Amino acid sequence: MIITKLIGGMGNQLFQYAVGRRLAHHHGVLLKIDITAFREYKLRTYHLNPLNIIESVATDEEIDDLKNRHWIRERHFHFDPEILQLGSDVYLDGYWQSEKYFKDIEGIIRNEFIVREPVNGENERHLNQIQSCNAVAIHIRRGDYVTNPSANQYHGVCSLEYYYQAVALIAERVGNPHFFIFSDEWDWVRENFHINYPVTIINNNANWPEQDLRLMSACRHHIIANSSFSWWGAWLGTHPDRIVIAPQKWFNTPEHCTQDLLPEYWLKI
Repeated sequence: MIITKLIGGMGNQLFQYAVGRRLAHHHGVLLKIDITAFREYKLRTYHLNPLNIIESVATDEEIDDLKNRHWIRERHFHFDPEILQLGSDVYLDGYWQSEKYFKDIEGIIRNEFIVREPVNGENERHLNQIQSCNAVAIHIRRGDYVTNPSANQYHGVCSLEYYYQAVALIAERVGNPHFFIFSDEWDWVRENFHINYPVTIINNNANWPEQDLRLMSACRHHIIANSSFSWWGAWLGTHPDRIVIAPQKWFNTPEHCTQDLLPEYWLKI
C-alpha cells in the first residue's frame, strides 16, 4: 500500500496525489490518501473529491502502521530520483513539486484530474468563450501571500512588471489574444491591472477552485504566478502550441533549488 499525505491548497494536494499515484501504479498496489492534517490545518481544506481520482482515504490505524514501518519525508525541494525507486509499502510526506515524479504516467494523471461534474451555469458560458478565442489564462495570486507576513517573506508576490512583460511577450506571438484573469483578489486586479487587450475576470468560483482549474486548463496559453495552483492550470492544458510563461523567481528566499519545478519548454522571466 502507498499512503500519501495531503496538506496545503489544491495545487499542493495535486502534486502529493500524483507522486503517490505513480508509485502505486508502478507496483500495482492500492493508493490511499492521508487527510488527517486538515483536522488542524484551517487555512485550506481537502479538495480533490470533485476530481476523477481513485479516492481511498486511509484510516488512522493504517497511517500509524505504515509510518512506523516506512515513513519517507521529502529531503529537498528539487527532484529526488530515489523516490521513484521506493518499494510498494510507503508513507509519503512532502510536496514533490516536479513533473518528473509522474511524467511517465501523464495520461493517467490528466484523466484523473478531470472535474467529474459537467460544467454548467456561468462556468459553461466562460468555457464557451474560452474555446472560441485565443484565450490566455493569467493567474494573479495574492491573498495570504500579501496578508500573512511569514507567507509574504517566504513566497512573495509576482510584480505588475512581471505580468506586463508576460502580456507583451504573449501579444508578440499570439494574434488577437483575450486574457482571462483568475485571482483571489478581484478588486485589486480591477484597480491595478490594466492592459489594452480584451479581458475577462473570472470571479464566480471562490469556493470551487476545481472550476477555475478546469477553465484555466482550457485556455490556449498561460501566464502563471509563483503558485502550484496555476502551475497545474498550465500543465493540464492540452493545446499543443501553448505558451506558458512562469516567474523565474519562485520564492523570496534562496533556500530551495527550483531547477526541476518548471517544465523545460515553459518560458521563465
